[in-house]
Amino acid sequence: MIMAEVEKGRKPSDESTDDSEEEDSEEEPKLKYERLANGVTEILQKDAASCMTVHDKFLALGTHFGKVFLLDIQGNVTQKFEISPVKINQISLDESGEHMGICSEDGKVQVFGLYTREGFHENFDCPVKVVALHPRFSSSNYKQFVTGGNKLLLYEKNWLNRWKTSTLHEGEGTITNVQWRANLIAWANNMGVKIYDISTKQRITNVLRDNVSLRPDMYPCSLCWKDNSTLIVGWGSSIKICAVKERGHAELRDLPSRYVEIVSAFETEFFISGLAPLADQLVTLYFVKENSDHMEEEFRARPCLDIIQPLPEGYEEISSDALTVRNFQENECRDYRLEHSEGESLFYIISPKDIVVAKERDQDDHIDWLLDKKKYEEALMAAEISFKNIKRHEVQKIGMAYINHLVEKGDYDTAARKCQKVLGKNMELWENEVYRFKTIGHLKAISQYLPRGDLRLRPAIYEMILHEFLKSDYEGFATLIREWPGELYNNMTVVQAVTDHLKKDPTNSTLLTTLAELYTYDQRYDRALEIYLRLRHKDVYQLIHKHNLFSSIEDKIVLLMDFDKEKAVDMLLDNEDKISIDRVVEELGDRPELLHIYLHKLFKRDHHKGQRYHERQIGLYAEYDRPNLLPFLRDSIHCPLEKALEICQERNFVEETVFLLSRMGNCRRALQMIMEELEDVDKAIEFAKEQDDAELWEDLISYSIDKPPFITGLLNNIGTHVDPILLIHRIKEGMEIPNLRDSLVKILQDYNLQILLREGCKKILVADSLSLLQKMHRTQMRGVRVDEENICESCHASILPSDMAQNFSVVVFHCRHMFHKECLPSPGTIPGVQFCNICSAKRRGPGSGILEMKK
Repeated sequence: MIMAEVEKGRKPSDESTDDSEEEDSEEEPKLKYERLANGVTEILQKDAASCMTVHDKFLALGTHFGKVFLLDIQGNVTQKFEISPVKINQISLDESGEHMGICSEDGKVQVFGLYTREGFHENFDCPVKVVALHPRFSSSNYKQFVTGGNKLLLYEKNWLNRWKTSTLHEGEGTITNVQWRANLIAWANNMGVKIYDISTKQRITNVLRDNVSLRPDMYPCSLCWKDNSTLIVGWGSSIKICAVKERGHAELRDLPSRYVEIVSAFETEFFISGLAPLADQLVTLYFVKENSDHMEEEFRARPCLDIIQPLPEGYEEISSDALTVRNFQENECRDYRLEHSEGESLFYIISPKDIVVAKERDQDDHIDWLLDKKKYEEALMAAEISFKNIKRHEVQKIGMAYINHLVEKGDYDTAARKCQKVLGKNMELWENEVYRFKTIGHLKAISQYLPRGDLRLRPAIYEMILHEFLKSDYEGFATLIREWPGELYNNMTVVQAVTDHLKKDPTNSTLLTTLAELYTYDQRYDRALEIYLRLRHKDVYQLIHKHNLFSSIEDKIVLLMDFDKEKAVDMLLDNEDKISIDRVVEELGDRPELLHIYLHKLFKRDHHKGQRYHERQIGLYAEYDRPNLLPFLRDSIHCPLEKALEICQERNFVEETVFLLSRMGNCRRALQMIMEELEDVDKAIEFAKEQDDAELWEDLISYSIDKPPFITGLLNNIGTHVDPILLIHRIKEGMEIPNLRDSLVKILQDYNLQILLREGCKKILVADSLSLLQKMHRTQMRGVRVDEENICESCHASILPSDMAQNFSVVVFHCRHMFHKECLPSPGTIPGVQFCNICSAKRRGPGSGILEMKK
């Protein structure tokens, strides 16, 4: 087959010389076309096609010279029949494709089996225009066919194997078309279209011809069954869709059991040469006459194949294709026919000298159209959905065309991104693309999309890209080193390249950081650590932890501390088992300010670790952190007090000296320092309260007695620890004491408060005692259950006798111990009071009361 010429989106009447109208439409066509060639080409060179019938298995072509050819779907001749010397008017096939009916212009009618000898041969005295076999003609019960000339005849084979003839219709001119579907026969004559129900032997409709001005022989009627109950009629420029329906029982009377409803009727702009269904749409073959502006005579344009969507009172055009068939300038409307194959949606446009096949475009055609329109993105998506893994090479082919298009446009970034999707696992294509991007000078664009997983390119490819970045983009080079696994390239080669660049720029932090990362990939952690420390890089601590480099940092502790003291100290303390305290102290010996930070955090974590350095810490605290000296002295139990006192006295640290003196037992000296050097009576009073020593209070009073402000402070605070009368008696008469009245009022208030507290406590105590006594009394007044399960605690026999009629006496103590009265020991020394012998022995004494039971 060869492609037929098709102009998309234009009807023949649209032809003009305007160049702008010659451009292809952007709308994708619905059908594709091929010219039926091979044997057909040879036949039509010598003869002309008059009719053709399509079956799923083969094609049957009739010619003007009275021949019938059976063709395969490629147009090759498989069989030839010499039927008549004149034109074959129609060929009919049954559903099975095993029987054929043929009629010709000279009145011959032949019905025969293609694979059997049975047949019907008849010569009429007038032309026979149409013939139609029963769709199930192969079955013995349906040996029926119709012929049409000036009348419509039905042939039926009877039980004697003879053909019986009956006239279905006559008197309205020549029968021009007939179509048989299931039990319905539709035919057209000069007046209109009729439908005959062969099951009920009734004619059920008459659809009149609309435009009677058109010659029926020049503009014949087109009939097509969409299904068993829907007939499509096209005549002239009119199309009608007729639905055959069943009547209700109430409507029957003398009417046929079926009737026809026209569900859609509309006029077109052109003359109809053929109709065929396509799902819920119609395929229409149009013919048009036009008058040329340059010529007076009439000329004929190309036929047009349209897909339309019928509406109740109109239609919507879906697509329109003008076809260039051979000798179309010489053809008329009656010279074209449209046949279709229902199974494959194939549409055959038959003209005297050409046969064109139209078929629905598939996904491959859709992709080709997208590529032709340079819609590569859509084509690639469609190919991936359609082909998946079955035609991966086809997807790559489309994808490569897209990439080439992007490169030609200069959109290198998009082209590189598409490589990841298109090239997939084809390493050869990947390397080819890398070299292409290198040639055009855009190697960087493809770098971030290269394979880096289980499938990867040769190391030389990655090294080439890294060298390209190293020439002009240090930041991009560093990004690739971080993102690419170290196994992609030869690490030593890249390290040497970076080292060479550092000779030109030795302080470049980006190159140094990248070199450290390369050393890390190569497990040369010492060199990486040196660079990180030199750069004071934040990742140094992560590197140490991740690769356990503690042995490598023993001589670099000072550098780490200078970089980040807090992180360094935390790391050292968290890893004491790897870097000992002694080692750290030794390294920081020449940097006491750093040593103090380390020892201080160590002491905060554990007061007992590093105790051998507590003496040294006293001086460090005194030098660098006095606010924490006193808390350290309070918390440390390993601190030498004499050394600490010496340091504090040298620096005149009074508060620390007072604490040390008190801790060493010299409280009077400590109090003296508070009074004399600090002159803080409140602190002196607080100190005296802490020590709770009468002698200290006496010293405090003696020191304060001639100092009115101190006396005021004592009067305000001494009341709860020392009798204020002792202080008041020692105040000299006539001494002016600030706020004396307020102080005396406070003393009295404090005294009253103490009295009130005592009274309150007494009331609470009495109330609680009474409550507990009442509770005990209620408890002791409760009855005690005695039954056969209880035993005498002395004789261990049942507490109750077996014969309850006998007299018995039982003693039950409040402790729940029970005795027979005769088993009790002798009474106690207190008359009338008996104690439980068991509880008395345990010295618990709860059994002071008893309950006696007698009977």
